[in-house]
Amino acid sequence: MKFSHHLVLDYKIIKPFEVIHYILIFDNFAALQEKIMAEEKKSLNFIEQIIEDDLATGGYQKEDLKFRFPPEPNGYLHIGHASSINLNFGLGLRYNAPVNLRFDDTNPIKEEKEFVDSIKRDVEWLGFKWAKECYASDYFQQLYDWAVEMIKNGDAYVDSQTSEAIANQKGTPTEPGKESPYRERSVEENLELFEAMKNGDTPEGAHVLRAKIDMTSSNMLMRDPIMYRCVHKAHHRTNDKWKIYPMYDWAHGESDFIESISHSFCTLEFLPHRELYNWFVNKVSKPEEFQPKQREFARRNLSHTIVSKRKLAQLVEKGLVESWDDPRMPTISGLRRRGYTPNSIRKFAESIGVGKRENIIDLSHLEFCAREDLNKTAPRVMGVLDPVKLVITNYEKEEEWLEAENNPEDENAGSRQVPFSKELYIEREDFKESANRKFFRLTLGKEVRLKNAYIIKGEDVVKDEEGNITEIHCTYDPLSKSGSGTEESKRKVKGTLHWVSIKHAVAAEVRLYDRLFTVEAPDADKEKDYLEFVNPNSLEVITGYVEPSLKEAKELEQFQFQRIGYFCVDQSSTSEKLVFNRTVTLRDSWAKKK
Repeated sequence: MKFSHHLVLDYKIIKPFEVIHYILIFDNFAALQEKIMAEEKKSLNFIEQIIEDDLATGGYQKEDLKFRFPPEPNGYLHIGHASSINLNFGLGLRYNAPVNLRFDDTNPIKEEKEFVDSIKRDVEWLGFKWAKECYASDYFQQLYDWAVEMIKNGDAYVDSQTSEAIANQKGTPTEPGKESPYRERSVEENLELFEAMKNGDTPEGAHVLRAKIDMTSSNMLMRDPIMYRCVHKAHHRTNDKWKIYPMYDWAHGESDFIESISHSFCTLEFLPHRELYNWFVNKVSKPEEFQPKQREFARRNLSHTIVSKRKLAQLVEKGLVESWDDPRMPTISGLRRRGYTPNSIRKFAESIGVGKRENIIDLSHLEFCAREDLNKTAPRVMGVLDPVKLVITNYEKEEEWLEAENNPEDENAGSRQVPFSKELYIEREDFKESANRKFFRLTLGKEVRLKNAYIIKGEDVVKDEEGNITEIHCTYDPLSKSGSGTEESKRKVKGTLHWVSIKHAVAAEVRLYDRLFTVEAPDADKEKDYLEFVNPNSLEVITGYVEPSLKEAKELEQFQFQRIGYFCVDQSSTSEKLVFNRTVTLRDSWAKKK
């Protein structure tokens, strides 16, 4: 029997040491392949399993597969959308199938071109490309024509009741609804009123178009749902052409049908809408035509934040954050500005997967994904955020330039030169006049290494009138230069400190961001306003000092400030005034608080 272990290992199901075992068990390679495929099938998430089952039953061919990401342009995308983007575009990559970016722009009251542009920018930044850029507004005429046909077929009617009356007649989950007194209007009257609505001849709220389904249905969404309402507001694409706009449930499934979407994935709250989705699609399609399938997955909520667009908009409107792209916001643009990488967000989405039950993902997991990615890619630099002056009393040179490695995780990252001089800044917390044996930083009478430089020993301090330390005096060993190869340079000391030369230091505004809310689920308490839980300490602005190599850093460039955390250059930064945003600390500080 011929056997290719390479093929087996490509599946990443069977480990190398198991290969011989499986050769002994299976008498032919086909049986082994079948075993591998069975193992791979077990690893599929339930969404992928749905697609595989559809392909296996013969109802779908691989060339039929087509997906879409359908945001409403009424706000900026947030981390929850990132999971949906990753799901839909990831399926497109897995099955080599097209994925449309379709804007469900059916509500001109809340939608703006600014949001359209931000959504396109976010999807592209995450690394995905759409097959077609589509809009529900592209289909307004077709949707209207289908609605007219439904009126003619007795499947829709114009209701002239108030919204309050319609809501009262809906009934309850345990009580049937009541039919509208306008339900049996003639086709002619319905057509005349519907055209008047379209032309703007009737005031807002005077009429709606409703589907005629079943007011006794156990699914309340099937109790004659509204298809159109009058809105006399200009649309961001169609301007004043339309005075009526389709409701989401009417436009969504029909848009999927028009675009030949095979699988329409929605979050779990749309599960009751599936019956209506199918009913509408059946009304406009023929039995032999390909029909889209709606399926649902659970939201993954993120701790210490909110993802409601309405509530995010309130944070902006009330001035609790600077803007939609404030680095404290869970929006994709906010995460980008804070310094998160596209890869870290994709990895986060992949790691939490898709499921059938809602749950809360701790924000620390997203931060972990950022650290893991930035550790591999971010250049190491030195910055001091709470400076105290360090004077090397026996250093006689004017200055010297030392070699510093850019990233030990990347052998191609190279190195840079950093200036060193007699007077330096170090972190105030890195020095104590006296300390126990577990304090591995600078203290009087003990030695530490200055990163990329020399071993120093604490000798004395200078204090102001209030007893605050203003200077630390130390001596250095001139033979202990890092990388020099001398015996002194190889001497082991227990601490290494970062520093910047005062003479060469560049002042920078540093924004230290923390969690936006103080509790895990700020909008879970129905008795309290979620705004009560806004963290008053979610932003601290300080002045730090960084090495001169950062003076020309560009917007969104990311760095690891050694021993402190990961930072990126804010969009407001200039060469005259550097501004850095803290992405994440080097370690999870909230784990300590817990």
